[in-house]
Amino acid sequence: MELGICVASKIDDIDYVVRAEELGFTHAWFADSQMLWSDPYACLALAATRTSTMRLGTGVAVAGTRPAPVTAASIATINRLAPGRTFCGIGTGNTAMRIMGHPPMRIAEFDDHLTALRPLLRGDEADVEFRGVRSPVRHVMPDDGFVDFDPAIPLYVSGFGPKSLALAGRHGDGAVLSVPPHPAAMARVWDSIESGAAEAGRMIDRAAFHTCSLTTIVVTEPGETLDSPRVRAQAGAFAMASLHYAYDQYRNFGRAPRGPFAEVWEEYRAVVEETPAERRHQRVHAGHNCWVLPEEERFLTAALIDATCMVGTADELVDRLEALDAAGLDQVMVLPPFDPRFDVIEAIGRELIPRLASA
Repeated sequence: MELGICVASKIDDIDYVVRAEELGFTHAWFADSQMLWSDPYACLALAATRTSTMRLGTGVAVAGTRPAPVTAASIATINRLAPGRTFCGIGTGNTAMRIMGHPPMRIAEFDDHLTALRPLLRGDEADVEFRGVRSPVRHVMPDDGFVDFDPAIPLYVSGFGPKSLALAGRHGDGAVLSVPPHPAAMARVWDSIESGAAEAGRMIDRAAFHTCSLTTIVVTEPGETLDSPRVRAQAGAFAMASLHYAYDQYRNFGRAPRGPFAEVWEEYRAVVEETPAERRHQRVHAGHNCWVLPEEERFLTAALIDATCMVGTADELVDRLEALDAAGLDQVMVLPPFDPRFDVIEAIGRELIPRLASA
């Protein structure tokens, strides 16, 4: 089981990535959300010059805000700086699109985007639709030092549901997930991936197909509870972002959440809907995966943390991670809140990574 970090891209925070590499984290996934954080490719360029072993890529790039040739050229530029350490994670834009008041890219459009992106990442020609016109597109100076398509850049497709996971099987070298951190969920994930691959005439080699799931991890002391101030501080932003996502699903598709979300849903919805509808898309994602807003603290229940985050003693977490590995998950991508991010990765580096490496 590998452990990576998801980075809320911040142009002057590269020391965080450097320290993660020193601690043994294998990947840094730089988030792409233009109205929240710094540009991920600028951050990746700096990280490429400050690291030597860690794999670097987008976590994830947004298909709806950048045409496929732009994404291919951007990540191939990073591959020039970190050859063989670069990857391209890409999704439909669950946050980046919604924060501009738009739904994520639809599945058929995402399929078309990936159909173009995959050959472009190899330096090959693709049929690309742009502004309503389809044209053959390729990088016309790939061998002149501006970009590198060799070594190959793996394509990791983000999928939250069966249809997008099927696209990962159809087009990807791996899948980026945000599923509950429990082994049982992986069986459904693999069913969707392999179904999409079969429809495209592909055969998935599970050993070579890289799966990574986003969550956060808090290493507790014996007897420390999910309601402790430290756990709330280190897990709260990720758990609350899951509630933000639940509201987006409700707003776009009319789907009210169930389970641990349901107990706070009506009160949370009332708070969000105090903001006028024309600007509500900005309010939903305030503090997104960095901080819990003071007025949202009361919605951060132990049940919500337990459902969305991995919290436990070192022994408990090692057992959970090994069970996920046995179920077919290759990596957990950790996204801590901004302020305690160093504390979170130090604990993981001290308590978990050495034990996982020796297993």
